[in-house]
Amino acid sequence: MSTVAPPLPYRVADTRAETADTRSIELAPVGRELPSFAPGQFAMVYAFGVGEVPISASSLRGRHGGLVHTVRAVGAVSTALYRMRPGDTLGLSGPYGTGWDLDAAGGHDVLVIAGGIGLAPLRPVVQAVLDRPAAYGRLAVLVGTRTPADVVYRDEIESWRGPARVEVTVDRPGPGWHGAVGVVTTLLDRLDLRPERTCAFLCGPEVMMRHTARALLARGLASQRVQVSLERNMHCATGHCGHCQLGPLLLCRDGPVVGYDRVAQLLLVREL
Repeated sequence: MSTVAPPLPYRVADTRAETADTRSIELAPVGRELPSFAPGQFAMVYAFGVGEVPISASSLRGRHGGLVHTVRAVGAVSTALYRMRPGDTLGLSGPYGTGWDLDAAGGHDVLVIAGGIGLAPLRPVVQAVLDRPAAYGRLAVLVGTRTPADVVYRDEIESWRGPARVEVTVDRPGPGWHGAVGVVTTLLDRLDLRPERTCAFLCGPEVMMRHTARALLARGLASQRVQVSLERNMHCATGHCGHCQLGPLLLCRDGPVVGYDRVAQLLLVREL
C-alpha cells in the first residue's frame, strides 16, 4: 500500500490538447495548497476511484497561474486524468524528488534535449531561463519525436524561437514536414557548442538519454554538467517501498533528476 501523504483536492482549471493522446491540465487548489514545486519535481496525481500516478510538473505557472501537468493516456489512471475537464476534481500530493539544478547552470549556456513527452519536465527549465536571460548564456532546445503530430507545446515552442535556438527532428516525417529527420543526437551538429561553458538537461526514453549523454561527452562536456531525469515505478514517493530502485539510488527520493556522472554506469546494466 502507498505511503504517500493523503492527497489534497485540486480542481481542473483548464485543459489543453497537446496531441491525439496527450493533454495538459492546469490545477487550482480547492482549499489548502501544496508547497511550491521546483522545475523537475513530481507530484502523485490521484484520479478518485481509479488510482494514482507520479507526474512531473510541466509548468509552474499555467494560463491561470496554476500548476500544470501533461498527461499521456497510456493506462487506466492516466486515461482517467486525460479525460478530465474544467471543474473536475482530482487529488494531488507533493512536491517529491529532486529538481533540475539551475543554479549550477548560472552564467553558462543551457542546452535542453528532449525526447517525445520528455519535454514536459524540461519545459519549466526553458521557462525559467527565458524569465532570467541575464543569468544564463545562450539557450538551445533540441526536440526529437516519432512524428510531427507527436510534438507537444508546438505553439509555445514557436515562441521560444528567437530568444532560444530551437531545433525539432522526427523519426517518421509526414506530408508537409520540411524539418529534420532522424534521432535527436543528429541535431547536435547544428550547434556551435561551447562544452567548457555548457550545462545540459536531458529527458526522454532511457536509450535516448544514454546515447545523447555519450554524444555530449564525446564533444567535450564533463559528465558533471549533464543532468538527466529518470523514470522508474515510483509507488510510495518517499523512498520506503523500493519499487523505483536503480542500483544504490531510490529515484523518488534521490531523483528523478540525477547528474549523469552518478548514473552512467548504472544505465549500462539492463537488469537495473
